[in-house]
Amino acid sequence: MSMDKEIRNRIAKRAAQEIQNGMIVNLGIGIPSLVPNHLPEDVHVMFHAENGILGMGKSPEKGEEDPTLCNAGGFPVTITPGASYFDSAAAFGMIRSGYLDITILGGLEVSEKGDLANWIVPGKRVPGIGGAMELAKKAKKVIVIMNHCNKKGEPKILQSCTLPLTAKECVSMIITDMSVIEVTNHGLLLKEVMAPFTAEEVAQKTGAALNISENLIVVK
Repeated sequence: MSMDKEIRNRIAKRAAQEIQNGMIVNLGIGIPSLVPNHLPEDVHVMFHAENGILGMGKSPEKGEEDPTLCNAGGFPVTITPGASYFDSAAAFGMIRSGYLDITILGGLEVSEKGDLANWIVPGKRVPGIGGAMELAKKAKKVIVIMNHCNKKGEPKILQSCTLPLTAKECVSMIITDMSVIEVTNHGLLLKEVMAPFTAEEVAQKTGAALNISENLIVVK
């Protein structure tokens, strides 16, 4: 496994630990789509997609893809027993009605107040904001998983987002290649550090004040 792939799967594996049996969960494109591959066999959840699926399973093996079955990002998926299909209006009705327990989204920037920017970099072509704004505001818990810094080595966790916002004050937890950070009413709380990084390194790479938990965990 390449280092980049290993890091992406490490982040997805940690995010999977936030999912409990019986939940309804929506996954964004990118790293979030890897989360189902890391769920324990005894944890049964219904994964939701905006294009009209409830009950997505793991990614199919190469050569086993169904060309008519994909997630909202257009990538092939499998389904689990009890899965159902519906139109996009019903899919968004589920989101807007607050039925989703967790959404796990990628991020470009997150502010110390939990503002999320994840849909556009000015000047780049994108198809649109999609369901991100509904997911960010209506899911009971919003988890953002991303690299701690951008390709230039600059922090993606900031005092204030510089990119256009997806939604304000919506993020509950941030999981990166370096850390697990909770967004609280008293600011950002560093709860876990991913080895070989240290709390000091995480603080240096974070563009906002960071409170360190008294029960800080170092994940090997």
